Amino acid sequence: MGEGFYRYRDGEMERPPRPPVPDVRAERVWVAPGPYRPRLERLVAGLGARVVRDVRPPRDALVLLAPVGRDLTHEALALDVDPERAVGIDPLFGLDSHRTLMTCPATDPHWRDLAHGLFAADGVPASVVRDSPGFVCQRVVATIVNIACEIAQLRIARPADIDRAVVLGLNYPKGPLAWGDGLGPQVVLEILEGLQRLTGDPRYRPSLWLRRRARLGLSLLAED
Repeated sequence: MGEGFYRYRDGEMERPPRPPVPDVRAERVWVAPGPYRPRLERLVAGLGARVVRDVRPPRDALVLLAPVGRDLTHEALALDVDPERAVGIDPLFGLDSHRTLMTCPATDPHWRDLAHGLFAADGVPASVVRDSPGFVCQRVVATIVNIACEIAQLRIARPADIDRAVVLGLNYPKGPLAWGDGLGPQVVLEILEGLQRLTGDPRYRPSLWLRRRARLGLSLLAED
């Protein structure tokens, strides 16, 4: 379903060499409507491309989608856009540090390269992954948050103690429940519901702790 940007071998971090950045870049980009559109349009404009704001993407524009909990195939079909020109970008992680792009089986390599060249134009690394629900970071982080929610739901530990244990034991900058609050419980729920719907994998079933707090607009650290 996908692989991260590095792996460990014999206890040492090993980063595979990045493929070269294509020496081409998209000049016109249509960004899919939704909550992430304003930020993505600012990013595109800052990289020197023209943002196209037509209702439908014109034939000469890169179609930029922002799947959350879905793969590019289903996002393109849901929006009824041309999948050959469609490339996804993770709107939740790495826009300022390591951008993740996604293609689908129908994406034309020409448009893939135009997207890759554009989003690496300012020196920020950009990786291209194949069609994968939730990219990499969405899937991993939402799963970690969900496990912490289930621990809280089962009353194995208090929410604050779960976060404290993870910070102290794993040297995370913040605990998983605070991490989920940072993303937004509704966003974490959206990711997990999308993953479960597409894959059918029970590991992505959202915890009742998460469902209730997301629907009520509460913090994941809120106790019963």
